[in-house]
Amino acid sequence: MFRIFRRKPKVYTKIESHIFGIITELLKVSATDINCDELGAKYYISNEDRHFKVTIFGNESVIRMTNTHDSVAEKYDKFFVENVLKSVKEEKHRRMELVCDSITSSIEKMAERLHNTLIESNEKENETVQFINFENIKNSKLN
Repeated sequence: MFRIFRRKPKVYTKIESHIFGIITELLKVSATDINCDELGAKYYISNEDRHFKVTIFGNESVIRMTNTHDSVAEKYDKFFVENVLKSVKEEKHRRMELVCDSITSSIEKMAERLHNTLIESNEKENETVQFINFENIKNSKLN
């Protein structure tokens, strides 16, 4: 009885599957740039090596694909565009995490080097103080 009310899973058309595949492959390449204007719900994916650009207009559910020869903009199903945007946002977030991890690692290494330099400096200073104290004690015993 309840089977009537279940939703069927959304199946992409051949064109939607093809476009999703192209965008997914572009996102896998590290040379692909991802930029966004979140207020305007516009996302830009570009790969200069492949001469390929994709613009996703989230509010209008439009995807524009541009290569050297052509530019095509089509309106797609809102569900499809939301899934495309979800994958773009996930990749952008993953890349930002990589950058943050790299920066954090660099800062930690720099702090460790600074710490080691300070320890070495303190040890040399202590050795100098001990040497001066030893010289003072030796001189006072001689007098």
